Amino acid sequence: MQALRITLCVLTIIMTLLTLLPFSRNQRWWVRVWDFPRLQMAALCLLFLVTELLILPYGDLTEGIIIVLTVGCMAYQSWWILPYTPFYRVQVKKTASGSHSRIKIMNSNVLTTNRKAGLLIEQIRQHQPDILVLLETDQWWEDQMAVLDADYPHSLRCPLDNLYGMHVYSRLPMHSAKIQFLVANDIPSMHFRAELPSGEQVVMHCLHPMPPSPTEADESTDRDGELVAVGHTAAKATYPTIVTGDLNDVAWSRTTRLFMKISGLLDPRRGRGMFNTFHASYPFLRWPLDHVFHSKDFTLVSLQRLGFMGSDHFPILVELALTPCEGQDQESLEIDEEDLEEAEEKLTSAGVKSTDVHRAEKLNMPVCG
Repeated sequence: MQALRITLCVLTIIMTLLTLLPFSRNQRWWVRVWDFPRLQMAALCLLFLVTELLILPYGDLTEGIIIVLTVGCMAYQSWWILPYTPFYRVQVKKTASGSHSRIKIMNSNVLTTNRKAGLLIEQIRQHQPDILVLLETDQWWEDQMAVLDADYPHSLRCPLDNLYGMHVYSRLPMHSAKIQFLVANDIPSMHFRAELPSGEQVVMHCLHPMPPSPTEADESTDRDGELVAVGHTAAKATYPTIVTGDLNDVAWSRTTRLFMKISGLLDPRRGRGMFNTFHASYPFLRWPLDHVFHSKDFTLVSLQRLGFMGSDHFPILVELALTPCEGQDQESLEIDEEDLEEAEEKLTSAGVKSTDVHRAEKLNMPVCG
């Protein structure tokens, strides 16, 4: 029993240190990675607390300190994830029925080595998205998606063998389309205007930055800089705007919150749920990595995570209504001077400027390479 008590105290101290670590602005992967498992850490804290109350001696000073640390960690981790639960107010209104212009977007990280393309094609045909964003696509995946060409006559294609290929297929005409390499010469992003059947046009930015991890980027510098740069561009947009993709960052992270503040974009998941898309094979280790953010011009028609299609990610499907008058009183996150300073630091560290991002307002031919 004594060994168990000591182990519990040590684990609580470790949990406290890991909870405090992301307070730092250090961009190293081993710091930023602790932004991800806040739900899992909150659950572990609850388990620790129940066990502490059962086995630690009542009235002991050490017990009191350990319990306070556990409750503090659990409360802090829960504070970050609370907006992505049904216990929080929704940020995006559910649209009333009507004849609004609508756009349906399906975002899917296919996993380059996945060979179950048929499952994905079946989902596409079932849900009929207007815009299909595929990530981690190589030439094999492009060949498999050729069956969609008749239904999706407009596209941007950049097949790569480095896990960062990207393809966008559209039923809607695409204008001023461009493929860019904002922070690395082998990681594309795609930018264009989609023309709705009503003639109204929507700017889209599709992203897949590199995550901070021991096997990929040592730091989150490039990812954070790209997000901030696109956020600045979205804030200046003269068209309704959507940013989507696998951002390799969780919805509740400090960087994603900064992106939302800088851009003024909204997240339809807030107040509705986490819609965890990764990892498809490990239910306890799942996070919301695939995102669709949008300007106040839109309200929500539907939002769902789709089923397994062979990848380590689940696809996500969002349908939005273009309702600029109805959506203007939706509240974006408040921004302050400290946020602006942090954003500038991230841009400088990544060596990228917001003016580098294509605003999809001039005609450009799509180019990859």
